[in-house]
Amino acid sequence: MSLFDRFLTRAIKRGTLTVIDHKGRAKTFGALAPGFPDVTIRFTDARVALDIARRPELGAAEAYMDTRMIIERGDILDLVTIIHKNNRWEDGLGIDDHGALRRLAWKIVSRIDRINWSRRARRNVAHHYDLDDRLFDLFLDSDRQYSCAYFTDPANSLEQAQADKKAHIAAKLALKPGQRVLDIGCGWGGMALYLNRVAGVDVLGVTLSEEQLKVARASAAAAGVSDRVKFELTDYRDLTGRFDRIVSVGMFEHVGPPYYNAFFRKCRDLLTGDGVMLLHTIGRLDGPGKTDAWTAKYIFPGGYIPALSEVVTASERCRLIVTDFENLRLHYAWTLRHWYARTTARRAEIEALYDGRFFRMWHFYLAGATVAFEQGGLCNYQLQYAKARDALPVTRDYMAAAERKFGDHAA
Repeated sequence: MSLFDRFLTRAIKRGTLTVIDHKGRAKTFGALAPGFPDVTIRFTDARVALDIARRPELGAAEAYMDTRMIIERGDILDLVTIIHKNNRWEDGLGIDDHGALRRLAWKIVSRIDRINWSRRARRNVAHHYDLDDRLFDLFLDSDRQYSCAYFTDPANSLEQAQADKKAHIAAKLALKPGQRVLDIGCGWGGMALYLNRVAGVDVLGVTLSEEQLKVARASAAAAGVSDRVKFELTDYRDLTGRFDRIVSVGMFEHVGPPYYNAFFRKCRDLLTGDGVMLLHTIGRLDGPGKTDAWTAKYIFPGGYIPALSEVVTASERCRLIVTDFENLRLHYAWTLRHWYARTTARRAEIEALYDGRFFRMWHFYLAGATVAFEQGGLCNYQLQYAKARDALPVTRDYMAAAERKFGDHAA
């Protein structure tokens, strides 16, 4: 039995995966089971199986991108689902079982890659967020919220869930009219404009993406609020002044562990004495880990998803008080399923913007991320911080009341 056959025999027990090799020989792994996909793939050359067996995530993704692995029944989401649903994080199983030497080598490489000094940070951000503007319009909501939505009902539309996410975050910020708010990693400006609109606050949004900056400034101008909602191409480490509130959504994944202490120290310095901060980030359900090789190479170079222990340890050192915590366990999986479906439906337009290989890369990225939140070790954390223990009400009732108010006035 080949290394590849041993891998699939161990990895797939429920659902079926039929593999047709480059000579047309077929072999089926697993058994039909309710709720598990039935998938057929074809390899176009002899090395595909070996590449996948040696490094499953990188080998399979690159083979799919290069059409060396063709999915004949099902789609890429079905393929990654059957693998990961048979190896759920809760069950303590893993499919990428490297030897000690390879784990050590990757640990060294990943630690170097996490060193996100200012010049590299700008380059890493540009790699992903300075893609053609039209790409993001094809799969995001109209406000371009490129982070986990908040589903008060799993059946809600993406637009509704993203609006509810903004209300959910705004409520945790305990906003008052006239306050000064800093949005670190402001994206295309949707959150900053929302906070100004529903709460009457002044906002400074900072980004390292030139493309995002253009859109954010244009949106503020169109809304007639450029005097109250400003956007700058600035690294958070270079900021000065004081802010009543800080919000950071989907940016902490790009900070890197060597800079966690500096990030929280800077945030503390920027907050007023009774200041409040809301951090929204993808997180790991277990302890510190590594960025998988494919994501680091193709999607988020320099990116790292933190464990909760890493986040809290760093913020504790800076005397920021965790005043509220929430784990959005399944909300990102539901968000990603919307993005995946929209990407699939707009395939021709995405291929016209780039090419077929780019579409398959993006398709794999969204499929893999979906399954990581459904079956793997990823989730989404929201942490509320304060500099002073009496800066916020002592019960959570104010959040629900504010969320209802902001939701009613968001339109």
